[in-house]
Amino acid sequence: MGAIFNKELSEEQLSELFKSDDKCLGFLASVKWEDGFVCRKCGNTNYCHGKTPYSRRCTRCKTEESATAGTIFHNCKFPLHKAFYIAYNVCRGKEELSTYEFARRLSIRQMTCWNFRKKITEAISKMEDLTENERESLIKLSGD
Repeated sequence: MGAIFNKELSEEQLSELFKSDDKCLGFLASVKWEDGFVCRKCGNTNYCHGKTPYSRRCTRCKTEESATAGTIFHNCKFPLHKAFYIAYNVCRGKEELSTYEFARRLSIRQMTCWNFRKKITEAISKMEDLTENERESLIKLSGD
């Protein structure tokens, strides 16, 4: 996750990124595989396009991996662009928004916002507890 939100984005970039799930998936895939694809199952680096948008399928073992796999966005039950909005604001926001405010702005349930914000803060805490070498190893292993 740190790799995704490590840079401040302009208002124009934010509005473009949060416009649709497709834009978010494209951004996530570009960050996740910027150093190339490596199959989590067999280690192969060759792939073809998967069945879903921005997914990749290993040419050796045929394992398909989505752009969200191994990220905090995996199995997200609400629109990805809304999840990106929450994640960005929790990670980089100048002001701390309440889950009630997220719910109002995004038209989703407050508990959904609360649970997702909790998931983000737990991931941040885990990353902060790791040493620099452990953090780099985890990022390389997870492909994020």
